[in-house]
Amino acid sequence: MKLFYRKFGQGQPLIILHGLFGQSDNWNSLAKQFSEQGYEVYIVDQRNHGLSPHSDEWNYKVMSDDLLELINDHQLNNVILIGHSMGGKTVMQFALEHEHLLDKLIVADIAPKYYPLHHQIVLQALEAVDFKTVKTRREAEEIMGRYITDFGTKQFLLKNIYWKDDGELAWRFNLPVIINNIENIGEATPVDNSCNTPTLFIRGEKSNYILNEDLTLIQELFPRSLLETISNSGHWVHAEQPKAFFDCVMDFIK
Repeated sequence: MKLFYRKFGQGQPLIILHGLFGQSDNWNSLAKQFSEQGYEVYIVDQRNHGLSPHSDEWNYKVMSDDLLELINDHQLNNVILIGHSMGGKTVMQFALEHEHLLDKLIVADIAPKYYPLHHQIVLQALEAVDFKTVKTRREAEEIMGRYITDFGTKQFLLKNIYWKDDGELAWRFNLPVIINNIENIGEATPVDNSCNTPTLFIRGEKSNYILNEDLTLIQELFPRSLLETISNSGHWVHAEQPKAFFDCVMDFIK
C-alpha cells in the first residue's frame, strides 16, 4: 500500500509512525526539529489513518509491509525508525523482519508484550457520533464528552474530523475496520527471532504501558536496547514533554 507521508529536510532517513487514531501531522513540530539536525524526516500515515488508503486488512504484518514498500520506493537504507504506541509495535515488527535496513530504532511507550483490550470507551464515543445528524465539530465534541472526560483525549480524536466532498463530516480513520480488528492492536510482537539494532525504549513516568517486569522480554527481542523514562509525562510522552523527548532521541541517535 502506498502510504501518505510528509517529508522534511535532507540527510540520513528518519521515519516516524504515529499511534492508534493518530496521524502524521501530530508529529510536524518534532519532525521539523529533527530535520534541522541533518535528517531526512518522513512522518507517515499508517493504513486506515490520516490520508493513507483504507483497507479491510489491518494488522502489524501488513503495516510492516507498508513501511517496507515506502522504504523501497525511496531506496532508503541506514534508516532510523521512531514509532509511538501502535506505531511502536509496527516498527518493532519491521525491525525483526528487516534489520539490515536499519541504523537505530526508537520505541515510544509500548512494549512487545500482549495488551488486553482497553479502548472500549473511546470506541463507544466514536460510534456514538453519527455524521448523518451531527453537522458540527462542537456537536461531535458534546456527544463524545458523555463518554470521555479527558479534554486532551477528546481534542486528539476530534483532529480526525474533516469535510468530505459531499459536504458531510467524517472521520479520517477507518472506524468500522478498527472496531472489527481492534484485538490485533494488542497482539504481542512475534518472538521467533531477535534484532541487534541499537534500540531505545522511551516511557512516560506516569504511564503504565512499559513496566519494569517487561524488561526481560524487551532484552530477549532487542538485546542492544536501553530504557529511558521521561518525567512528568504519560502515554503521549512526545506531546506532553516534546523537548525532553527530542533531547532523549538526539542523545541516542548521535
